[in-house]
Amino acid sequence: MSIVTLIGAGQMASALTFPLIENGHEVRLVGSPLDDDVIARLRKDNYHVNLLRTLHEGIHYYSYTKVRDAVDGADLIVCGVSSFGVEWFADEILPLLNEDIPLISVTKGMLDYEDGTMQTYPEYWQTKLPSGSRLKIYAIGGPCTARDLADHDPSFVSYCGPDFETLEWIRNLFATDYYIISLTLDVVGLECAVALKNGYALGTALAIGIKEKMGEDGINHNNMKAALFQESVKEMLDLLRLVGGGVDNIMFAAGDLDVTVSAGRSRTVGLLLGKGMAIEEVLEQLKGQTLEAVVIATRTARAVKALARRGLVSEDDFPLLIHVNELLNEGKTLSIPWGKFQKHM
Repeated sequence: MSIVTLIGAGQMASALTFPLIENGHEVRLVGSPLDDDVIARLRKDNYHVNLLRTLHEGIHYYSYTKVRDAVDGADLIVCGVSSFGVEWFADEILPLLNEDIPLISVTKGMLDYEDGTMQTYPEYWQTKLPSGSRLKIYAIGGPCTARDLADHDPSFVSYCGPDFETLEWIRNLFATDYYIISLTLDVVGLECAVALKNGYALGTALAIGIKEKMGEDGINHNNMKAALFQESVKEMLDLLRLVGGGVDNIMFAAGDLDVTVSAGRSRTVGLLLGKGMAIEEVLEQLKGQTLEAVVIATRTARAVKALARRGLVSEDDFPLLIHVNELLNEGKTLSIPWGKFQKHM
């Protein structure tokens, strides 16, 4: 038996408690500063008010003020914060961790810089470690929604990090007959792939909104969604090449894109924009919800524009991404640039 401490009581981190408990491990779930209500209810009856599932008996729940106690003696630390907690995790949690205990993250997203550089969260956290730190950072990516995982729906993901030996050990902690895990050393490729899918899920879901707005006349209107899906895959593949990620990771990007378009907040943002809402109306309707799609689409488009100014790419190579950014940040109305999707290949 191992001791696993998950920091951040978000939906995915909480769903990961299912395979861990079922594999016989001691599980400690720590709330972030935003999770007080979640932790309070879990202590009462193990019910997670956001995941909408009852967790297993035997999990130890901690508020963030007791995080030192939760990490003491742990064999593995799991970062389960949202992308909005990345800096908090870097500033408040990384300094507390034993450098000899591996850290694995479920947080998806990337940062962008003025020159167009895109940086995954594991890379960012690595820069925040003191010189000579031995702490190794691993990450999880792939098509897996938290509620489906909690319900034991077969899920196929990938774990990435700096060495296979530790990855194999971590996989043994989590793997079950319903939670299937591939391994890769390509942190940049995997993390870029699964971050991008949120922005492109928004773009693909525009078709769902357009279809709903048409009512019954659009009931068989599926070609548009497929067209946006395949354009999304093409643009994600080009972005993977730009950041130096292995192109095999497109399988996880495409799988994650499919599951995200099927349900979730990224789908909802695209659907509402597709129905003709302005982004201000969408944000008002979804007030209080974490909208990862808006963040990653904005950051990725900003990076592409910076690279285009340097002559390294053309904005015309990413027409769907650029139009999504126009809808989110430039006040443009919906007008999918179909002609720009045509290519000589």
